[in-house]
Amino acid sequence: MFRLQGGRVLAVDMTGDAVRAKNGSMVAYDGQMAFKKLSGGGEGIRGMVTRRITGEQMTVMEVKGHGTCWFADRASEISLVTLQGDKLFVESSNLLATDGGLRTGTSFTGLRGASQGNGLFTTTVEGHGQAAITSDGPAVVLRVSPRYPLSVDPGAYVAHQGNLRQSFQSGVTFRTFLGEGGGEAFQIRFEGDGLVYVQPSERNTIAGDV
Repeated sequence: MFRLQGGRVLAVDMTGDAVRAKNGSMVAYDGQMAFKKLSGGGEGIRGMVTRRITGEQMTVMEVKGHGTCWFADRASEISLVTLQGDKLFVESSNLLATDGGLRTGTSFTGLRGASQGNGLFTTTVEGHGQAAITSDGPAVVLRVSPRYPLSVDPGAYVAHQGNLRQSFQSGVTFRTFLGEGGGEAFQIRFEGDGLVYVQPSERNTIAGDV
């Protein structure tokens, strides 16, 4: 159903099924399509309330019909993630599209969300199907194992999946070693077994050099 064209355009072939995508991300389509605007970024009251509390606005559209739709988001690189009953945690700004059958929601992230300025919740996607995520530059997929935990700069974090535990460390920042440190710094530490997606470019953050 999902296929990439050139790394920065997502093509979705539909035969009567539906896809949910970031509002405004569709660049072309052929065939017969119906469009519906959704809001909240998460299913149910909880998803809508948490988005409103944190000030995060994630407007989603549902596309259903027969034909092909093409999606893109400011020439960002696109990666496909296949879910087989597991859950994907992804920054709302990096979620481009999901199969209509996948469930979306919100999850409390604690300090990491506050340090990034993205609110205290992140988007979850779970079920069986495919999701498309974006990154500023080609995403790098890093494996976390019980023997090898991983520390990530919050500004480079995109998503993660698997049986992972998060902790938030303050103190040393990656930029300290470049002589650019200053202010309070945070890292995300992942332990367990799973995958972490990072981008080769940092988004703007607040709360010091995070």
